[in-house]
Amino acid sequence: MPASLTGQTLGKYRVLEPLGSGGMARVYRGYHPQLDRFVAIKVLRSDLVEDELFLTRFRREAQAVASLRHPNIIQVFDFDVADDIYFMVMELLDGDTLHTRLNDYRVRDEQMPCGEMVRILLDVLDGLGYAHQEGMIHRDIKPANILLTRRGQAVLADFGIAQIVGGTRHTVSGALLGTLNYMPPEQALEGSSDVRSDLYSLGIVLYEMLTRRPPFDADTPLAILLKHVNDPLPLPSELNPEIPVPLERIVLKALAKEPDGRFQSALEMAEALKTAAAEAHLELPTRISLPLSFSTSEAPSDSVAVFSGTARQKLANAEFAAQDTAATSQQSVTAALAALKAQEPPVEASGVGGETAVSPDETKSDAWPVVFRSLGLLLLVNTLIVMFSGAGGAGWFFRTGWPIELMLLTVLFGQLMVNRREIWLSIPGGLLLGEGILLGYYAVTGRWNDWAFLWPLQVFLVLGVLWFTISRAVAAKERQSLAVLWGQKLLRLTYATILLFVVAVILFNFVRA
Repeated sequence: MPASLTGQTLGKYRVLEPLGSGGMARVYRGYHPQLDRFVAIKVLRSDLVEDELFLTRFRREAQAVASLRHPNIIQVFDFDVADDIYFMVMELLDGDTLHTRLNDYRVRDEQMPCGEMVRILLDVLDGLGYAHQEGMIHRDIKPANILLTRRGQAVLADFGIAQIVGGTRHTVSGALLGTLNYMPPEQALEGSSDVRSDLYSLGIVLYEMLTRRPPFDADTPLAILLKHVNDPLPLPSELNPEIPVPLERIVLKALAKEPDGRFQSALEMAEALKTAAAEAHLELPTRISLPLSFSTSEAPSDSVAVFSGTARQKLANAEFAAQDTAATSQQSVTAALAALKAQEPPVEASGVGGETAVSPDETKSDAWPVVFRSLGLLLLVNTLIVMFSGAGGAGWFFRTGWPIELMLLTVLFGQLMVNRREIWLSIPGGLLLGEGILLGYYAVTGRWNDWAFLWPLQVFLVLGVLWFTISRAVAAKERQSLAVLWGQKLLRLTYATILLFVVAVILFNFVRA
């Protein structure tokens, strides 16, 4: 295939200027003289179509893509082969990509409104749900493939391109297809994908919209894949504390490592998003706002990627394929993973009944290090309290600071929640923290007689912790992700409470003195 097809004719179409290129294709603006219509022509990379069965697969899969008719999926008009050049012809829509929109926000150091995020995702899920019902999997969802049109809609582009080049039923030389930062673990390791794989990729898109970066990044493709497979998800709220908790729950469920732990359909994810938006009191716009550079005079002229428009004679240069779609060897990835596995030390037998040690790939890690660290922290704090009380004549701290013991035990349960991903540990953790606060009040103020009328608070504490945990744990389908989230929040709350309690002890005793 020549370096550029500009000025040539492909079938019925005259090839005009290039609009962009990516890992699997090169995109041109084209013109259909008989229909007087401008189109986008996507020319597939020649080295991806050398399989002798490709022509059969290309026609069959392209027909399936072209049969999709939905306002949130870009329309495919035509597909053909000319001089061994495989190309698809698509409609032109005026707007920019979500990738470009997010970059505009990054440049301005601003955050996309959460209501707009949900509106975009609902549009995408509407199109995905329709396509999934028709038996089509996208396999390459990413911000660069989500178009934000001037009609105020989010439209999915490149639907089925990865399926055409290397579907799960037919694979070209074992190609690993997709964009690494958005690729689900099963697609990376096995080359397999289904409805839930698309929803994982869309979860990555939501994560990036909320935090302005994808969760897993590294210097090499293999390192990125391994992070998707093995690394725990960095909590979005740690990067942006202003993220609404209901939206964070959506991210945690969508990005479960195992497909069974995710949303099982686009409709389920859409309903969960609507519920989360209502819980967070988000106002959903009826249409997506205009691109920032259309509506903001300060925006640079090249910050918008206009790559389409049926009525436009001239189009600006487009960032049509800003993020490359990977088309690398599945065998090479598998071999690299096997080599890394071979470098791991062998798992020793425990010697007790022939049982082997817990695999490092287990979802839950060994809890004993957490217990030992917590007990060590408890011993260290007690030692420091005794030393402080004896050396400085501050015995009052030892007499009034003992509720810290209960709070340190709360730290143990919080760490076990994160480590073991067990949501029910929030019951003893919450009770210990609440009891520590109540007893801390009595110990610091010396108002033990207040117990006569404050004792119902302990009843409310027990009932409240039980109700809160049970009601949410029973309804949650992804309890492990929720346990990690709650455990980290419990730890932060406990550390803050300990700090405030120490300050209160010192202040009260100085006032008394």
